[in-house]
Amino acid sequence: MRFDHSVTIDAPAERVWAIFSDVAQWPTWTPTITSVERLDEGPLRVGARTRIRQPKLPVAVWEVTELVDGQYFEWVSRAPGVKTTGGHRVTETPEGTVATATIIQEGPLGWLFGRLLAKLTKEYIAVEGESLKKVSEGR
Repeated sequence: MRFDHSVTIDAPAERVWAIFSDVAQWPTWTPTITSVERLDEGPLRVGARTRIRQPKLPVAVWEVTELVDGQYFEWVSRAPGVKTTGGHRVTETPEGTVATATIIQEGPLGWLFGRLLAKLTKEYIAVEGESLKKVSEGR
C-alpha cells in the first residue's frame, strides 16, 4: 500500500529541507512523533539509523537508504512480514516549496498492515505536513 501527502509551503526550499531532514527535532514540531533517538552521530546519511516512537504505533528503527542532500531522503523500517519505506521530498516550485511525505508498506503482511493502519497513516502524514508548513513559515 502507498500513501502520499504534499503541502505547499511559503518558505525557501533550503529552510524546509533543514527542518524536514533534522529528524532528531521532529518531536519539537509535530505531535505525531513522541520521541526520536539517533543511533549514530553526524548529519543524515545513507546507512544512518534512527529509533522513532509514535502514538498508537510500535517503536520502529529506520535506516536511510537513499539521500539527495537538499531534496530527498528515504528510509526503511522492517518488522516481521512488513517492510515500510518512508520518503521525504522537498521541491521548489513557482507557487512555493512543496514537501511530500510517502509511506509504502510491502511484504507478505504489508497489505494487511497498510489496510489496518490506513486511516492513522493518512492522518499522521497530513498532520506532519501541516506541522512542517507551520514551523517552516515561522508560525
